[in-house]
This record gives sequence, C-alpha cells and structure tokens, in this order.
Amino acid sequence: MAINYESARQLLEEAFARAEADLLQKSPPKVSKAIRNACEVLFSSKTQAYREVILGCIVARIQDKAFNIRLPYIDQGPNAFSGRSLDERVINPFLHDKRIPSSRGPYLSVFRRSVRFDKSTRSGLRDKEGYDAFLAILNRVEALSDDTALLQILQYILYKFAELREASEVQLLRLPRMSLEQYDALISALLSMPSGGRFPVLLVVATLRTIKLCFNLDWEINWQGINVADTASGAGGDITITSGDHILMVAEVTERQVDRSRVVATFNTKIAPRGIEEYLFFVRPSAASPEAQQQARQYFAQGLEVNFLHIKDWVLILLATIGKRGRAAFNKTLLDLLESPDVPKALKVTWNEQISKIGTG
Repeated sequence: MAINYESARQLLEEAFARAEADLLQKSPPKVSKAIRNACEVLFSSKTQAYREVILGCIVARIQDKAFNIRLPYIDQGPNAFSGRSLDERVINPFLHDKRIPSSRGPYLSVFRRSVRFDKSTRSGLRDKEGYDAFLAILNRVEALSDDTALLQILQYILYKFAELREASEVQLLRLPRMSLEQYDALISALLSMPSGGRFPVLLVVATLRTIKLCFNLDWEINWQGINVADTASGAGGDITITSGDHILMVAEVTERQVDRSRVVATFNTKIAPRGIEEYLFFVRPSAASPEAQQQARQYFAQGLEVNFLHIKDWVLILLATIGKRGRAAFNKTLLDLLESPDVPKALKVTWNEQISKIGTG
C-alpha cells in the first residue's frame, strides 16, 4: 500500500480552489456542527501540526480506505501509511506554495516516533485541547467511507486554512517590467481565475487610472465595491468617470453573459434616468449575445453610446500605446490596488503564482 503523491497534490489543488471560491463568497462548505466546533479549536491552536496532520489523514483516507489513518509510520503494520513522506512531498509544499501559515519542518516532529493517533498519546502532549479537537475530526473521518462526505470535510478544512491565510500578510511579487507577450499571458490568467469579479474590475480601474496619469486628464474615477448593487449605491455602474460636474462615461465590468434584456434594463434603470451619454460594458469575448449587440446598435442610432469592449484586448492595446513609462505606471497602479486591505489574500496569492510563472517561463 502506498500513497500516490501526484494524485494527492491534485486532490488538494482542486479542493482548495473550491474552498477559495467559497471564501470569496463568504459561504463555508456545509459540515456538521461537531466538525465546525472541532475546527474552531483546531485552527485557534498554537500547535500547527495538529491541523496539518488531519489534512494528511483525510487525503490518505480518500486515497485508500484500507489505510489505518491512526498509524502514520509504515513500519507500524501492513495498513499503516507514510505520514512523514506525505507531509514532505505533498502537504508541507502545498501549504507553503499557497502562502498559508504552517510548520517549517515535518508535522510528525511534535509526536514521538511510531505514534498512534488515539487517546493513549494524549497524556504526553502539552496542547491537549487541540489534540482532542484533532481526534474528534479523525474519529469522524475514520468512520466515513463515502468520498463525497470526506471531500466535504476536506473542503471545509481547506476553507479554514484559507481563512487562516486571510489573517496573515501576503507580500506581492513584483516585476520591474513586462513584455506585451507577458502581459497577454498574465491578463489571460487573471481573467480566467475565479475572483468574484474582482480581477476584471481591478484591471479596468488600473488601466483607466493609468490613462488619466499618462495624458494628464482631469478625470475623477470613482468605482464601487464588488457585488454592491448599483441601485443601492446610487451609481450608474461599476465605474464612473467625471470631469467637474459632467459625467463623461459610466462602465459596467461583468464576467456574466450579457443578453438583450440586460441591456434594456440597464438603459431603463441607469442610462435614461441619469442622462448618461456613454455607457461601456467591459466583457469577455463572446459574452455579449448578438441580440444584446443589436439592441446597443439601436440605442447608438438614437444618439446614445452603448458599447462593448473585450477587457484583455482593450488593456493590451492601451499598454502598447502608452509605452515603457506608461506600462511602469500601470504596474504600480495595479499593485497599489492589489495591496488594498480589502483585496482577499487568495487574489494576492494568485497574482504571485502567475508572476512566478511569467518570470520563470
């Protein structure tokens, strides 16, 4: 019996992506109250190893139900698993790659050699409350044979790890300069990542601010938070550009499909009542339906500017136009936005991952 380390890492990557998406929506995976309570203790414990060990045990249980997840040394019997190798090759690298606060050394180092994860070990430990919480989760995991239920607990544990990261500091990686090819790869990657609409908005705002700076415009660029309803905030869209008292442009940045009914609703509730002369939908390619584009043409024929722009194409054209100094200004502006305290750490880690790929590719 042996752990498939590649499969184990893939399992964590996929489950963590779902957990990050849940955290962005502030919607934790559903687990029992007993698991939630045990996790509260586990993730407030100063003994990091306990929560890292349970992660390894769940992965082992999902891989092979024949593993005895209470025996983390292969010399403990035919059903034991190599917890140390799993930690060194999968768990610890995964946690560090995701910038999650975790142990620097093997998590089994806090236990004696050939430890059994049961009550007999409790007396020799300082943090008994944390170990009790670990055992409570382990008991439940050991009793389950259904992968769906095990994956739900795994995702909740990873959700708690993501929460732990949100309370930590993530330093953003920087590149002194990037080629247009690198920008293309970076923007494509950021727009493809689940971000709750944040990356598209940040890219558009950074580009507009850079245009203002490069061309010394008197624009005032106001933008509202993600998932803030325009009607509730009183804004005509996600981004409003004004010059003095005059509204120059209102933009809506969306990851969703735009159909005709949405264009009509936008006209009736925002454009017409506020007298907006130019309205832009920043979208992904093919996000605007033919019917939506036809409706926009009808408004254009009536003298109103309702247009669609593909985010990546627009940003790249502007970056090519404003030259080296302009691109340096864009880099700084985007990083300033990303460094804002209200930007989730998940997005900062995603940025770092993509910058690392570009820098070494």
